[in-house]
Amino acid sequence: MLPQQMNRSSDVLIVGAGPAGLSLSIALAQAGLRSTLVEQQPEEALAAPAPDGREIALTHPSVATLQRLGSWQRLAEHEVGLLREAQVHDGPVGQRSAMQLHAGGTGVQHLGWIVPNHALRRTAYEVAARTAGVQIVSSAKVTRVAVSATHAALEYTDAAGDAQQLEAPLVVAADSRFSATRRQLGIGAAMTDFGRTVIVCRMRHELPHHETAHECFGYDRTLAILPLPNDWIDGTPMCSAVVTASAEQAQALLALPPEEFTARVQAQFQNRLGQMHLVGERHAYPLVAVYAHRFAGARCALLGDAAVGMHPVTAHGYNLGLSGVESLTQALVAAQADGADLGAASVLQRYASAHHRHAWPLFQGTNAIVRLYTDDRPLPKLLRQAILAGSSRLPPLKAAIVSQLTGRRPAWPTVAP
Repeated sequence: MLPQQMNRSSDVLIVGAGPAGLSLSIALAQAGLRSTLVEQQPEEALAAPAPDGREIALTHPSVATLQRLGSWQRLAEHEVGLLREAQVHDGPVGQRSAMQLHAGGTGVQHLGWIVPNHALRRTAYEVAARTAGVQIVSSAKVTRVAVSATHAALEYTDAAGDAQQLEAPLVVAADSRFSATRRQLGIGAAMTDFGRTVIVCRMRHELPHHETAHECFGYDRTLAILPLPNDWIDGTPMCSAVVTASAEQAQALLALPPEEFTARVQAQFQNRLGQMHLVGERHAYPLVAVYAHRFAGARCALLGDAAVGMHPVTAHGYNLGLSGVESLTQALVAAQADGADLGAASVLQRYASAHHRHAWPLFQGTNAIVRLYTDDRPLPKLLRQAILAGSSRLPPLKAAIVSQLTGRRPAWPTVAP
């Protein structure tokens, strides 16, 4: 069918109604800008996302953003867990001293929070769907995105199979790290395929976790244990287990009966949480990191995973997306105040530069950590041991990590070893 008449009622078109796209639409509406989100999923999936196994570690600055947007307040009490401390282990747990990270000296009581991904998606949609100035087009398959000197145009097929068109000064791609919109805009990306798969699941356990996260770097498999709120029905302690392995090993682990898989996790964590029991399904995701060649151009910008798709080991992905929401909103609000064209390359370059300065060190640092802690050659092993053994004598190193989580720099003399 031929496209129907152009809709020019928006200031910004957003492709992708994930947490980044939804949060951007809310932030823009609060600033008086209108947006239209185009999403392939049906409304039912947006309103009630299915659990996907992923638990998101949120920093203090990210929670402040979600509170300002109004989505944080919609989370249920049992969906919000605290992260008081984090420990990084090299090799078998307990074999060597762990790097311990906590919020001491920052003026806050804990490092951050842990919330299920599907809960963040649900609450973002709840707010966006009720916000004036936000239009959500669901069950829409985008067929073309293009920019010209005067506007950005988007074509899609709606639920009825009819072709539709939208037009606005600016289009934002927020549709995933494998963004089809990014490709249509002619923006490439550097991709790092780690050749590994992450398996995520929830587990009940006997002993309390004391709201402490553990990152256990094994040479064969990496295990993360993330503290979750106690079961809201019977109060049993719960955690998220995150196993990273080669694709072949991951398939073998997924094929194990639940009891045997649980026994493997329990053994790798040296039975520190007592008897463990798998809750629900295991979910698997391939590990591919993505960094776009540029974050913006004339009448277009990239946001969230479409701009930077992080390895999850340092938990920066979702937080980086929210940081991008803040940066892009600030750039557009400043342009609006100056009476400038929202889609002007000079306007969007402010966002691109700010986001790159923030994202690039985190992206490169995360990839360096992954390479260092998954390399079983003698020299990397010695370097890992030196870093962890010396961490107590290098307070600036731990201070830099903690400041990323809390948004505050700890006073070095009060950082405990």
